[in-house]
Amino acid sequence: MTLYLWFVFFLAVQIIHFLGTWKLYQAAGRKSWEAAIPVYNSIVLMKIIGRPTWWTILLFIPIINLIMFPVVWVETLRTFGKKSTLDTVLGIFTLGFYIYYISYTQKLEYNADRKLTPENRTADTVSSLLFAIIVATLVHTYVVQPFTIPTSSLEKSLLIGDFLFVSKVNYGPRVPMTTVALPMVHDSIPLTKKKSYLSWPQLPYLRLPALEKIKRNDIVVFNWPVDTVHYFFEPKGRPGVIKPIDKKSNYVKRCVGVPGDSLSIKDGFVYINNKKLILPERAKPQYSYAVALDGKTPIDFESLLKELNVNLVDVMGFRDDVKRDTLYFAALTEASAERLKNTPGVTNVKRQISKGNENAIFPHINKWNQDNFGPIYIPEAGKTVALTNESLPFYKDIITTYEGNTLQLDGSKFLINGKPATTYTFKQNYYWMMGDNRHNSEDSRYWGYVPENHIVGKPVFIWMSWDTNGKGINKVRWDRVFTTVDGEGQPQSYFKYFLIALAAFFIGEYFWKKRKENKA
Repeated sequence: MTLYLWFVFFLAVQIIHFLGTWKLYQAAGRKSWEAAIPVYNSIVLMKIIGRPTWWTILLFIPIINLIMFPVVWVETLRTFGKKSTLDTVLGIFTLGFYIYYISYTQKLEYNADRKLTPENRTADTVSSLLFAIIVATLVHTYVVQPFTIPTSSLEKSLLIGDFLFVSKVNYGPRVPMTTVALPMVHDSIPLTKKKSYLSWPQLPYLRLPALEKIKRNDIVVFNWPVDTVHYFFEPKGRPGVIKPIDKKSNYVKRCVGVPGDSLSIKDGFVYINNKKLILPERAKPQYSYAVALDGKTPIDFESLLKELNVNLVDVMGFRDDVKRDTLYFAALTEASAERLKNTPGVTNVKRQISKGNENAIFPHINKWNQDNFGPIYIPEAGKTVALTNESLPFYKDIITTYEGNTLQLDGSKFLINGKPATTYTFKQNYYWMMGDNRHNSEDSRYWGYVPENHIVGKPVFIWMSWDTNGKGINKVRWDRVFTTVDGEGQPQSYFKYFLIALAAFFIGEYFWKKRKENKA
């Protein structure tokens, strides 16, 4: 929805509110016109129902307001003596329009001194639960969100089974664009294949102030730009469901290129502005290697793979019943490759570099491959590029899909929104995201730029790490529990300090209670 349509929608909501409540305002001793003034009418309503003025803020926060509206409907009904279970059910399931019926057909008796605390244990439980959901949704949406690493694209830095906290405040909390959705779930209802949201209405993109900008080498969580799904119920013939931006699948990669950069890849190494990208110490880029063996020297492969921290499934050509001539490692760090070179029985270790051109590589013009790519320009908001037949494949999705323009070709001329154009000026910033596991990562090399409005947040903390191949207590990677994602040097676990602080808290609480009992 455009800002104009949102204004019309907001105005319509205010008219509906006025028509349904002006008699209630009068019955409460207020002026009827007070029900017609946007925002002010909510402040007055909070005073009428005896609730804090700051509740008004919650009514205008996307997703949170979906919880608050039913609460306010019920509170309004109870303020005017409608306290039965039937009144509550009707108030909620008619989306508040039951208030119309009460306002125009019933004698209104305003109870200014009604008891605000729950009258029974069930009501108290529901009230506490609603408050907890509101707080949790606020934190989840605007502060920090839990996230699980599902793939090995950032292997060595982030492992499959890492449970993260992703900060929304570092890059600025993004206000939800999808305004009608279940709180604290993503694109589907748990344990079902049903969508958890309505695609309409959509808010325009808005991001609150950030603590920092995205920098090169930052690990970033973002919505996968080309995501469509095939498991929601959909009409026959449709290739998939086109999701709203903030409901696209969450991906996590390393940002290797920021707006304004010139990026190229040479033999698998990333170059920014013609200089080789220097990765932080914690980053462990991996590539595929072919390892030639002499076929004579016995090698303790089990111990070797354990030392290299490589899973057997990542090694092709390893079988006990055949002669071993060459092993293909899907993902090895350069340090591990050097270790292999010094292993008796190994005659050659060669990094695999893609040859030829691949049409699967962005911008799908059969020109480059995953190891040799570019140079390309990473778009920056406000910068202008020339539109030509050569540049169009790079920017077509930006112009149409990401920035909402129409694009047509009229002979040899380009028409943007029906007007001739030889240049295009970008409306937002774009980023280039890649996995450290270079040959096992579906990333920007395959689908291109990541728009700024797709950015979710920054992983900051690993609170749990679960190894499915481990046994017993070793299923937990204890050295990764309570470690930071970013920072200099190798990650250090703060779990023992957490346990010490937790023990100190409970011991202190025990002696405090004992002291209080002795004084009594």
